[in-house]
Amino acid sequence: MSELVNVIASDSDLPSPDTQLYIVGVQLSKRLASKSSSYRVEGKWLRLGDACVVEHGDDYALGKVWLPPRLPARARSIPKPRVVRKASAEDVELEMRREALEREAHAYAVTAIRSHTLPMKLGKVEYSFDGRKATFFFTAEGRIDFRELVRDLAHRFHIRVEMRQVGVRDEAGLLGGVGVCGRELCCSTWLKDLKPVSIKAAKQQGLMLNPSKLSGLCGRLRCCLNYELPGYGCGSGGCSGGKCGRSQG
Repeated sequence: MSELVNVIASDSDLPSPDTQLYIVGVQLSKRLASKSSSYRVEGKWLRLGDACVVEHGDDYALGKVWLPPRLPARARSIPKPRVVRKASAEDVELEMRREALEREAHAYAVTAIRSHTLPMKLGKVEYSFDGRKATFFFTAEGRIDFRELVRDLAHRFHIRVEMRQVGVRDEAGLLGGVGVCGRELCCSTWLKDLKPVSIKAAKQQGLMLNPSKLSGLCGRLRCCLNYELPGYGCGSGGCSGGKCGRSQG
């Protein structure tokens, strides 16, 4: 989040008295599992590139405006999470501190997992906004008894520890990367709902069934195979697998 240093809030960056609800696009810190989303904001006081604090689940997060405030197309499209305020110099300093803590915690946890001989792979560590809790994301084949590991981590860092097991597709989104298209992974930028992908999607689009061509960084079928499927019509199963009720001609 070092790029936020140059967009710190100043005394002139106070919210306007405008109470109209707008939607603003915010790119969250790269250290977070969720990278970007839309938020509600009262008034049009945010500008492109502004650093701000937003609601992030049960916590808060630091981010940067990538899509300026705009009026919602309809009332139902207004998101629940909101922008809390513009970021201060202290917010940016604390964010850099969290990044350093996460690197330290990750390095220590990898060593601790090895010493406890646990069959698990650590993917990412994410500190809460107040720095009192850390979530350790990991992958494993089955259930893991990590009670000793949790005690070890809590004693070392004096924080609340949460261990969260994720699948390989989720892990790819957490770690990020670049797809065969040359763009950042959809699952690490905007895609939140990882829907199942079937080999039928490739067959219906007439693609060559080559696993190395169809698989993403996670080793599973690429999510983008679903994107163009509806355009292949009923005859190829694009319309709900050919079950939309329309005649195929």
